[in-house]
Amino acid sequence: MTVKIVTDSLSDITSDIAQGLGITIVPLTVSFGRESFLDRVTMTTDEFYYRLAHDPIWPTTTQPSPGDFVNIYNKLAKETDEILVVTLSSKLSGTYESALSARSLVEKECRIEVIDSLTVAMGLGLIVIAAAKAAQAEANLDEVADMVHRAMPRSHLIAYFDTLKYLAKGGRIGKAQGLLGAMLSVKPILTVKDGEMAEKTKLRSRAAGMDYLYDSVAGFAHIEGLAVEHATTPDDADRLVERLGSLFPKECIYRSTISPVVGTYAGPNAMAITILEAEGR
Repeated sequence: MTVKIVTDSLSDITSDIAQGLGITIVPLTVSFGRESFLDRVTMTTDEFYYRLAHDPIWPTTTQPSPGDFVNIYNKLAKETDEILVVTLSSKLSGTYESALSARSLVEKECRIEVIDSLTVAMGLGLIVIAAAKAAQAEANLDEVADMVHRAMPRSHLIAYFDTLKYLAKGGRIGKAQGLLGAMLSVKPILTVKDGEMAEKTKLRSRAAGMDYLYDSVAGFAHIEGLAVEHATTPDDADRLVERLGSLFPKECIYRSTISPVVGTYAGPNAMAITILEAEGR
């Protein structure tokens, strides 16, 4: 039987990609006061970013419960006897723990492996996409899990932020804490290091930030996968994809919008690229 792949909505994998590759996505929850919405399910990205800009209530986020994963596991266990779950970093959310604790509650005999990706957004998404393609090629659970572990250090997420205030307000500033004193006057570039957000550099303008994202891709000689995602600036994302077409086939660049839960901490105008470095290079 084909290995079933499960991830969470902070992978930023679009519904079209998920359906095409047979990926099951477990949504996190974003709330404005007493109103709660499932990430990309009962609230779209457009609706979220409008409310982020106009609603005086600061949004909060919640991980899926173990019960949410149990429901998914029980459903998939009717179709396969091997399930691989790859979640966002356990240092950014309790989603990994929920996925792990749910394993013992599955009704049907099914082998379930849960991996903490130590990353987020398309840093996670590109790993999951590669895993799903391996599963479709009839790799078994051990082979797909091994591929995920090998891909993790090759996944490089680089993100431009207009401001760090959303990350700081949400308590996800991580190793980028040192930037807070200058957060009003700089445009930070962050990455994920050891499962947490970490400073890469800081720049003075958005244009410089877009150049930095382009140059980051140009710094890799051998690329297996590439993704561009944005919060509220699709035109900027289009222009960046056009530029990146000189380095990597445009039609192979994954496009996505930063999910509402990630957007709670990234804020509007954020942009990110993820490079999945080719193995053995």
